[in-house]
Amino acid sequence: MAAPRRYCAGLVRSWLGARPLGPHAGREWATPPGSLLGNQARCVSCVVGAAFSGPLLASAPSRYGQGSALDRILGFPQPDDSPLAPRVPAVSVHRDEQNLLLVHTPDMPENPRVLRVVLLGAPNAGKSTLSNQLLGRKVFPVSKKVHTTRCQALGVITEKEAQVILLDTPGIISPVKQKRHHLELSLLEDPWKSMESADLAVVLVDVSDKWTRSQLSPQVLQCLTHFSQVPSILVLNKVDCLKQKSVLLELTAALTEGVVNGKKLSIKQALHSRLGAQSPSPAADDPNTHSVRNSQRTGWPYFQEIFMLSALNHKDVNTLKQYLLAQTKPGPWEFHSGVLTSQTPEEICANKIREKLLEYLPEEVPYSVQQKTVVWEEGPSGELVIQQNLLVPKESHVRILIGQKGLLIAQIAQEVGRDLMDIFLCDVHIRLSVKLLK
Repeated sequence: MAAPRRYCAGLVRSWLGARPLGPHAGREWATPPGSLLGNQARCVSCVVGAAFSGPLLASAPSRYGQGSALDRILGFPQPDDSPLAPRVPAVSVHRDEQNLLLVHTPDMPENPRVLRVVLLGAPNAGKSTLSNQLLGRKVFPVSKKVHTTRCQALGVITEKEAQVILLDTPGIISPVKQKRHHLELSLLEDPWKSMESADLAVVLVDVSDKWTRSQLSPQVLQCLTHFSQVPSILVLNKVDCLKQKSVLLELTAALTEGVVNGKKLSIKQALHSRLGAQSPSPAADDPNTHSVRNSQRTGWPYFQEIFMLSALNHKDVNTLKQYLLAQTKPGPWEFHSGVLTSQTPEEICANKIREKLLEYLPEEVPYSVQQKTVVWEEGPSGELVIQQNLLVPKESHVRILIGQKGLLIAQIAQEVGRDLMDIFLCDVHIRLSVKLLK
């Protein structure tokens, strides 16, 4: 086993406070080195260290598959999870370096294995959260608001001779919803394009949502039907939110139509009456929604495996990760082992700021903010210096974004700085300016 390697990410200094800039006082605000909060709040410092080494794979007798949630809930023995994690590569802060790494000849072992995985699901099912946990770094934006992911993003897991390529797609929506809310066309097209090159589809369902959890959306079913040659697994996410775990068995029966990997599920609590009484979703009656083979279908009986987890639980996610690594097939790697994501460092930064805007700003306000990076450079001590302007259309939005005494914009800068430090593994100085659009 390789000796553990320790990475120290150094210090994050997020400039706090808020003040008017230049002659347009009240129209432009920033997070400057000085602070209205007093000298004690001018910077935030933290030191991060972590030890990494190779994972251990284990096998165990199973009925529905290694690490199966059904095996676990039905009492079959499970493999032990290793507490050790592999080294996770950092993302370069230089766009040119990142682009060169993406096209660099993969440093493949003698017997390489590869798997392309597409994550499908309704908006806010937890796809980006799961992707981040699988990758080991928070490179994809996450928030409680829908449509945080605006286009397809790619992540890479490389361990020993196996490489898993994760395609984190926007939540699948109908053409009607895309037109009604004037959403980008990528939200409609990217999940379908991703399936064209997929080796495995991972379908996420948020079991904490009582309104949608008992059936797959018509759009997901349509996508699975169109690409029926692509193997698929079901992941029931946010199981930690359920008070009654017996609900998971009921949902399993409904979402799989009682069949997993060609086998009838042995669940004593039959749901024939409940399934028969279910009404089709409103989207199923939408004339603009393409029908699947069976318009009354609410589940997919062709899942090869089912997992029940919380995307925030490392042990749960590691079980799924080991399953994905075990599913890799002989074939050449697509990326160098140093690649973690296909995103540029600027895209990661912009997405991180947008994530915080969605998290902290009310209703439609974050969707109206325009972002413009004006400084991206290396500081005198090797730190990354970033300045981004946040442009808003209304005076009221300026006040909301700045917050009382500049506390909100300061908190956003602080949290973004911490996240970027973990992604780039370097010191980060970030400055956010709020401006009124003219």
